[in-house]
Amino acid sequence: MNSKKIDNISVDCVVFGYDINAKSLNVLLIKRYLESKTTQEVLVNDHVLTGYHVHKEETLDQTATRVLKELTGLTDQYKKQFKAFGNPDRLTSKKDLLWIENEGFNSRTITIAYYFLLKTEDVDLENNPYSATWFPVTALPELGFDHEKIILEAYKDLKVKCLSEPIIFKLLPDKFTINEVQDLYQSILGIEIDNRNFRRKLINKKYIIALDEKQVGVSKKPAQLYMFSKDVYDKVFEKNYLISI
Repeated sequence: MNSKKIDNISVDCVVFGYDINAKSLNVLLIKRYLESKTTQEVLVNDHVLTGYHVHKEETLDQTATRVLKELTGLTDQYKKQFKAFGNPDRLTSKKDLLWIENEGFNSRTITIAYYFLLKTEDVDLENNPYSATWFPVTALPELGFDHEKIILEAYKDLKVKCLSEPIIFKLLPDKFTINEVQDLYQSILGIEIDNRNFRRKLINKKYIIALDEKQVGVSKKPAQLYMFSKDVYDKVFEKNYLISI
């Protein structure tokens, strides 16, 4: 047994990634698979979030950062702790109990949930040690434990947060078009946004900086590129920071 581990406290991480080409908000999941040792019958075959028990010398934030680094190799990404999940029966389905018995961990585990924001292309899936896969948040596969609930709670929080803080720019390239910002908002919020009204509101914000550059390598007319300035934003911060959608 790992003496550093707190047996009944874990951190689960919802890793959101935006695919700018597919215009899709995705969640990074890993495969959970278990066969019977005697009959080779498949006992568990689904997907889960990545999570680990908290180590005794760690803060919760440090555990979450460790989870992300082991899963993606990335550090210094936007993260938010959004909820604790401690329902006594959260890990008591038949599949979950089989998995718990095989892995030897506490069935009464309380998890602290975080979500991270990053770009899908920043994760090297080909060499990923966990065989991680991106799934659209609107088309999740069969999930183990209470991880569907955790993902949906994270998604709900993200929808609110993206309208009050400039976190969406963590999901976009450093240089982006207005249409790409609109596509991202539509992907997160699940709504259609009036293009002309959105463009007018966005380009009037001082922290959206027009660049002397346009798209390259596109078949249609190249669009103007912009960048988000955190320095300017910090100086002109308003409670409702960006737009009313």
